Amino acid sequence: MRAILLGGGLALLLSLLGTRVAIRQFTRLGYGQEIRDDGPTSHHTKRGTPTMGGVVIIVSAVIAYFVAKLITRAEPSASALLLLFLFVGIGAVGFLDDFIKIFRQRSLGLRSKAKMIGQTVVAIAFGVLALWDELADEAGRLPAADQISFLRDFGWTLPTALVLFVIWFLVTGFSNAVNLTDGLDGLATGASALVFAAYVVVGIWQANQTCGVTLNPHCYEARDPLDLAVVAASIAGACIGFLWWNASPAQIFMGDTGSLALGAALAGLAILSRTELLLVVLGGLFVTITLSVMLQVSFFKATRRFTGVGRRIFRMTPLHHHFEMLGWEQVTIVIRFWVITGLCVAAGVGIFYAEWVTGN
Repeated sequence: MRAILLGGGLALLLSLLGTRVAIRQFTRLGYGQEIRDDGPTSHHTKRGTPTMGGVVIIVSAVIAYFVAKLITRAEPSASALLLLFLFVGIGAVGFLDDFIKIFRQRSLGLRSKAKMIGQTVVAIAFGVLALWDELADEAGRLPAADQISFLRDFGWTLPTALVLFVIWFLVTGFSNAVNLTDGLDGLATGASALVFAAYVVVGIWQANQTCGVTLNPHCYEARDPLDLAVVAASIAGACIGFLWWNASPAQIFMGDTGSLALGAALAGLAILSRTELLLVVLGGLFVTITLSVMLQVSFFKATRRFTGVGRRIFRMTPLHHHFEMLGWEQVTIVIRFWVITGLCVAAGVGIFYAEWVTGN
């Protein structure tokens, strides 16, 4: 528990101070954000705002985790190291995307295929390592399971190839979902902090009821839940520190460096804590925003094919831009979407706890 408090507190402090330094340095180097031309016109005033702030979130969280482990004299677990590998690896893909945008002075960085290849390589490497027999603990538990999980494993044992596909789908899906959500000042940062905080609660509860220390038939099979909670607290703290500077009017953006890394870390937490389907509830805002884009594109293509004129469900996607086009203030949208995320987190944690209490 001490490591969780140390990790979260130190990451918040490092991010709070480090982001201020990053703003000065990125401004001096001219690392400004390019704005999409087809977006809301109100966003054009943000052109030139420093970006790639996700570097601060990643560095702060990683340093905080290892310092917390050093202070508490605890050895890092395999699960935590795998999660950090995923977090940093996908963040590196986002960094390359951001750097290309800055270098070429355009709103698009890596081509979609190149970005997907990068995400796929990191996700598959993470999956292979998480299923590697050499990383089993004394009880024979691997970091990842070969079954689908909601609150715990259920169903049939899946072939390794199918498990890797599920891991790839979750990692690429949620990294892109958070990326789509990162369109308004503070929206993705604040929402991500809430979901990571939920995983701190999940990790602590699983650690107290782990099958390694209790004979309760409803114990949890997660390999290193308490250490995963330390990583989750570190990332949540880094997000909160960054939010001080990212809240409207944002003085820096996290860029794809941050959004892709945060989404991947959420997926990694779900996989390693064996709560893959619970993430759909906890991260309900990210899922909804992604679905809005999918529905918009599908409906437009279908109507254009059958009527010759493409029609839209929303005025603009992702979903938060739809409400902008309706005249909502950005701050209003962000706060209300944070409230929605809070309700999703409350529902997810409530479901998690209720399952334990009822024993079902």
